Amino acid sequence: MTEPSGRVTLWGIEVFLATVGEGAISAAARRLGASPSAVSQQLSGLEAALGTTLLDRGARPIRVTPAGAMFLRHAQTIRDAAQEAQAELAMADLSGLTTLRLGVIEDLDADVTPRLLEALAQDLRSCRFLLETGASHRLHDLLEARALDMVVAADLGAAQPSEAGLEIHPLLTEPFVVVAPPGVGGTAAALRALPLIRYSARHFMGRQVAAHLAGQNLVLSTRFELDSYHAILAMVAAGQGWSILTPLALHHAARFRDAVQVLPLPFGALDRVITLSARAGALQDMPAQVADRLRGLLQAQVVTPACASWPWLSGQIRLR
Repeated sequence: MTEPSGRVTLWGIEVFLATVGEGAISAAARRLGASPSAVSQQLSGLEAALGTTLLDRGARPIRVTPAGAMFLRHAQTIRDAAQEAQAELAMADLSGLTTLRLGVIEDLDADVTPRLLEALAQDLRSCRFLLETGASHRLHDLLEARALDMVVAADLGAAQPSEAGLEIHPLLTEPFVVVAPPGVGGTAAALRALPLIRYSARHFMGRQVAAHLAGQNLVLSTRFELDSYHAILAMVAAGQGWSILTPLALHHAARFRDAVQVLPLPFGALDRVITLSARAGALQDMPAQVADRLRGLLQAQVVTPACASWPWLSGQIRLR
């Protein structure tokens, strides 16, 4: 062991934890918004301060050494304590909140997310907002890694066990529906005559649909598996097949709504829940307040228009 020199800093600990979590210096740098060289320098400085080697940088992915594994437990405790202290100090007066890191699924990009940000900007005039959009599983991972403060995404259920210390506010339940070309019947037999255009199984929603169909012992002809609502709906509108999506998908790609049919799912009911998740107590009552504001926006922008367009959805798409 070398003689320790220098000091252990919170930034050095954050860099160490990010590198362990990502398994690569370049990926850790992207998460932290720093350069790879700055990350590497922080790691070297931390190892010099502790007088030991924490990471095997020659391994792919990078691995912790025995000393690194021992330090990892302490680093997590130090990081958590520092964040709790910062939260207590900053949240004593939410008007003094300087940064809010928010993750929201892309389904709400059309108008719910912009309206929410506009309202929050009025309430928190000195706050800087960082918005991350993406798939639900990715946003939940970022929340768990403490890279986000609040996440609005689909509930992953058993696919991602609930982490202790989170508060979860259910917002909306929405059913999965059939989206078919005009003139195609909504019966199982009529749909079987066309290929199913699947939403990508790389996303939780795609896996949820696949599991449901498997549970119904259904084997359907599939030619396309896409991860874009716009691409799927364009293909359906062109008569290339049908798909299983949700009302939020149609809300996100509204320009295709008049070019397709929206029908009840004839293969057994399936729905999903959209929730707001945050670290319990870190933002005082802000998550509950944001959840209430979101319910109002979802009712006005999603639920009411969907039920007006497809009255049979009444009671199936609903606030929580």
